[in-house]
Amino acid sequence: MKVSELPYQRVTIEELEASVQEILSAIENARSVEDVLEARKAYNELSKRYSTASALSYMRYTINTVDEFYLAEKDYYDEIGPEAANLDLEYTKALLNSRFRPELEQRLNPLVFRSMENGLKSMAPEIIPDMVEENKLVSEYSQLMAGMEFTFRGETMSRAMLMKYASDDDRETRKECYEVLGSTLAQHSDQLDRIFDDLVHVRDRMAKTLGYKDFVELGYYRMNRLCYDADMVKQFRENVRRDLVPVVSRLRTENAKRLGIDHFMLYDLGVIIPGGDPKPCGKDAIFAAAKEMYHAMGSETGEFIDMMLENEAFDVDARTNKWGGGYCTEFSDFRQPFILANFNGTADDVDTVTHEAGHALNDYLCFDNEYAVELGCGGMETAETHSMSMEFFAWPYMEKFFGENAGKYRYRHALDAFSFIPYGTMVDAFQHIVYEHPDMTPAERNAAWLELEKRFRPYIDMEGIPYLEQGTRWQYQMHIFETPFYYIDYCLAQTAAFQFLLASLENYDDAFAKYLRFSRQGGEKVWTELLTEAGLKSPFEEGALAEMAGKVEDLLNRIRP
Repeated sequence: MKVSELPYQRVTIEELEASVQEILSAIENARSVEDVLEARKAYNELSKRYSTASALSYMRYTINTVDEFYLAEKDYYDEIGPEAANLDLEYTKALLNSRFRPELEQRLNPLVFRSMENGLKSMAPEIIPDMVEENKLVSEYSQLMAGMEFTFRGETMSRAMLMKYASDDDRETRKECYEVLGSTLAQHSDQLDRIFDDLVHVRDRMAKTLGYKDFVELGYYRMNRLCYDADMVKQFRENVRRDLVPVVSRLRTENAKRLGIDHFMLYDLGVIIPGGDPKPCGKDAIFAAAKEMYHAMGSETGEFIDMMLENEAFDVDARTNKWGGGYCTEFSDFRQPFILANFNGTADDVDTVTHEAGHALNDYLCFDNEYAVELGCGGMETAETHSMSMEFFAWPYMEKFFGENAGKYRYRHALDAFSFIPYGTMVDAFQHIVYEHPDMTPAERNAAWLELEKRFRPYIDMEGIPYLEQGTRWQYQMHIFETPFYYIDYCLAQTAAFQFLLASLENYDDAFAKYLRFSRQGGEKVWTELLTEAGLKSPFEEGALAEMAGKVEDLLNRIRP
C-alpha cells in the first residue's frame, strides 16, 4: 500500500489507559510466566499501534506544517505523550516487580530489563506538565524554522533551498548565501533565544524534580545509553580534539589552497572539489540508480528498495512549510519505513538513498525481530552506524549517480564525513556546557560556541558574516533544540562507518555481510558488543582514534582527484 494511502486513526489516551490497566491486571494476577509473556505481547501490540498512529500524524505534519488536521493531531500526541510515557512507566514497574521476574530473565534478552531500569530513571508523574511544555516548545521551534523564508537574489525560498548555494563554486555566491542566512536568522533572534532558554530551563527543572544535579544525567538516561556514560564521552571529545582536529585542520587547509583560498571562511566549508563539487543526476535518475545499486548489493536489499519505491515511501521535494531537515521513520503496524528529505540539487541528495535508506533497511530487516518494540534498533549510535556505513557501502556504485565525477564525489564525501566528527563533537560539548550552566545568557551561550569553534574547528573564520559571527551557528542545528545529547551518536557512529569503509576496500563482500548482521540484530546487543563482533574497534579504546585518523588521511591522499 502506498504511504499516502495508509489509514490513520487517532489512538486516544483513554484507549491507552483502559488497555494498559487490563495488561497491568493480567501481570498482577498471572499464575505463570506464560501469563506474563502473553501480557507483554499485548502491551507490545498496543505500543506498536500507538507509535504507528503518532508517527503517521507527525509525518503528515512535517510534509506540510500548516495542514490544520495533522498539526492538531501532532499537537494531540505532544499533549498526551507524557501521559503515555507514564503508562509505560507503570507497565515497566509491573514487569520488573513481577514475582516471575527470574523466569522472565531466563526467557528474555537481559537488555530488556536494563533498558526498562533506565526508563525508570527518566520518568515520573511529577514531570508530566514539564514534558508537555517541552513538546510545545520543540513544536514552536520546528514550525518557526519550517516557515522561515529567505530571500536570495530576488527569490524567496526555504533554508534547504538556500543552502544549495553554500556549495556553489563561486565564492561570492557562497558568501552572499551565508549573509542571507545570517541576516534572516537575526530577524528571529529574540524568538530563537527565548525558545531555547525556555527549553533549557524546563529540562533543568525536570532533572531537579527527579533528583539530579542538572539535565546532563537525565539526558543520558533519556538517550538510553547502555554501554557508555558521560565520562567516557568526555574522554572521547578530548581524543577527538587531540587526535582528529589537527588532521582535519591540515586536510581542510591544504584542500582550500587547491581551491585558491588562502583564508578559510565559514562559507568555504561547503566546497571541496576544485571547479565545484560534483552534482548528481536528477531526482528520477537518483531513484533509478538507487534501485540498480540495491539490487546489485543482494536480493535482500533489492527487495527492500522495490518495496520502498512501489509504496512511494519517499518525500524529497523541498518546499515552503515543509519541515526543513531529513529523517527516516517507520509505521510498524504496516511494516513500512518512510523517508523525508529536501532535495536541492547537490550531492547531499544522494545521501537520502544511502544514509536515510540505511535506517530504513534496518527497519525492514528488524520488523520480525522479537525485541523490535522494546529495544528497537539499539541506541542512536547503533542506528547511525546503520546509516553512515551504508553511505560508504554505496561507494562502488557512485558512477550511477555522478558518472565520470564519481571519484570526486568519493573524495568529497570522505573528507566531509571526516570533517564532521569535530563539528559534531563540538555540538555535544556545547550542550554539556549549556545544561551544566542553565542560567547562561544568550550572549554567554554564543561566546561558549565561539570558544568551541576555536578548539574544534580552528581553521574556520566567521568574521564579517552577519549574525553568525556572534556565535549563533548552533541555532539552526535542529538537534540542539529538539533532541538534546543525540548529536554525539553521529560522531561515534562515524568512527565505525569509516572502519567499515576501510574493511570494504579490502574485502567488500565480507564487510557487507558483517554490516547486514550488525543491522539485523537491532538492539539485541549493545553497540560496543556489535563492534567487536564485526571486527571493529571501539572509539573509547586508547589510541583507536589516532589509528583511524592516520588511515583515513592516507586514504584521502590516495583518492584525491
